[in-house]
Amino acid sequence: MINSKNIMNEDSNKNILQVKNLNKTFKEFKLQNINFSLEKGYIMGLIGPNGSGKTTLIKILMGLMKSDSGDISIFGLDKNDKKNCIPIKERIGFVYDENYFYEELTVKATKNFIAPFYKNWNEDKFIQLQNNFNLPENRKVKELSKGMKIKLSLALALAHNPDLIIMDEPTSGLDPVFRSEVLDILRDVIQNEEKGILFSSHITTDLDKIADYITFINNGEMVFSKSKEEIGDEFLLVRGDTTLLESFGEDERNCFISIKKNAFGFDGLSKDPGKVKKFCGDGALYEKASLEDIMVYYARAGEK
Repeated sequence: MINSKNIMNEDSNKNILQVKNLNKTFKEFKLQNINFSLEKGYIMGLIGPNGSGKTTLIKILMGLMKSDSGDISIFGLDKNDKKNCIPIKERIGFVYDENYFYEELTVKATKNFIAPFYKNWNEDKFIQLQNNFNLPENRKVKELSKGMKIKLSLALALAHNPDLIIMDEPTSGLDPVFRSEVLDILRDVIQNEEKGILFSSHITTDLDKIADYITFINNGEMVFSKSKEEIGDEFLLVRGDTTLLESFGEDERNCFISIKKNAFGFDGLSKDPGKVKKFCGDGALYEKASLEDIMVYYARAGEK
């Protein structure tokens, strides 16, 4: 894999989150050489197939797991310095992909339990979000649908006015209406240009709508961290017939991340649009690659 240099400004005054040379080794998996930064006022989408290391990375960022090596700076503070633990966490809003609340507590009791942990807790803000989300305060958590549990997580995460919001698969399992509501909320949050959002999701269509930058991790390695505009310019889907595929030499094949044969010919993902168009010419069809396409073709390359 290629570790692409992050194109975002490395000025620590602008970066709300910065990760340098992060590594974590397990018995059968390695998260290695992760480098990216998130600038204030932007949304970073974190993508990768299941098991690629996204959740491991988020757990390290949240202090739920220790890295083996590497540096993490959040709000300009060294995350590895223990004295910064509480100041950092007080400024982070976190939304899990699953419910970790006490199931027997009501919405109101859950709020009353969590609020004292944040010195900047805003009760009026929580009540506003609770009303906007139609969260019934006297209903137990176990009685809420998955979508309502996500909304409860969002209300709790946003009520203390966090500067960084970290979300791990928050829209997984939600219907399109709920997902659209979540994205609208995030759009409102990011209007404050002093805040940032790290949004991990395998639903790449959501990130196509809302993310400014994308960090792609595959099999524990970083493939790239780029703006969506750069990604759109760099990757190209190519489709052609069998004759064209058979004419490819090693140089032509090396222009593709991976190629899949089918009954009519081939389709492939290229990282060199100019070169591939030169040797394929009018004999191929070209279209812009989506984030999902990029994930799929990199996964195919890994399988081979």
